[in-house]
Amino acid sequence: MNELLGLFSDNILPILLAAAAGFLIRKTLRVDPRPISQATFYVFSPALVFTLLVTTGIVVEDILRMMAFAAVVIGLMGVISWAVSRAVRLEGGLAAAFMLSTTFLNAGNYGMSVNKFAFGDLGLAWASLFFVTSAMLNNSVGVYIATIGRRSPFRALVGLAKVPAVYAIPLGLIVRTQGIQLPLALWRPIELLGSATVPCMLLILGMQIGVSGLPPQRGLLAFATALRLLVSPALAWILAPVFGLQAIGFQVGVLEAAMPSAVLSTIIAIEFGVEPGFVTGAVLVTTVLSPLTLTPLIALLGG
Repeated sequence: MNELLGLFSDNILPILLAAAAGFLIRKTLRVDPRPISQATFYVFSPALVFTLLVTTGIVVEDILRMMAFAAVVIGLMGVISWAVSRAVRLEGGLAAAFMLSTTFLNAGNYGMSVNKFAFGDLGLAWASLFFVTSAMLNNSVGVYIATIGRRSPFRALVGLAKVPAVYAIPLGLIVRTQGIQLPLALWRPIELLGSATVPCMLLILGMQIGVSGLPPQRGLLAFATALRLLVSPALAWILAPVFGLQAIGFQVGVLEAAMPSAVLSTIIAIEFGVEPGFVTGAVLVTTVLSPLTLTPLIALLGG
């Protein structure tokens, strides 16, 4: 028990306290999180991905392994979510909201922070690869799920071109593999902007939780919570060796898959009017309950 409390206080509690600052800012100062979210998404996050790819010791083959692993885990969770929604006869917006809540995870502001505390800077580098993959899928497949019947698959996939981190990956790999030395006048601002990513993400997490509430579909919410916090990491644990992920790659991949529902899914649900109350409720419940599943998982993974 003392070991679990130590893992919680060292790895999870700092994230919750940082998010609590965002919660208090939203409640007391009524700060709109959208400008901070946009700056993080369009500037800070791609800068972090670029710097991590350039400086990390992860080989290119392992980068591709982690990104493929993340895509398959998220894709299979989507299939499972769709099957459950059909089994319980969900229709329309509620079916889309359920799939958004269970398929897509908070690999960014929560997952990257947990992995940094649990496994250091190398863990953060591995986690950033999972995050970029999840962001790409959330902005393409997630938008498509939210717009089924109203937007073509092509139009939904166009959203992928609006994910700046997508461009940071090839640029970072080119600079690294070609041994390009960026001038300090360029490198230092990129590195500085990247360092703002995790703190801003945690503030945004707290701000979003500050406006969340519980939806009336409590039974369905319990289903979504179990899929997100229990089934997803179990699936990742089975699949990680299949993709050749070992040591810290295995640890980070499984831990990322155990993250609560994605805050970005709330934004998508609001934008396209697919039961945003259910999605925000899922974000709230899975985030609040996540320490109960993440703490023992970190212990199992040797964090």
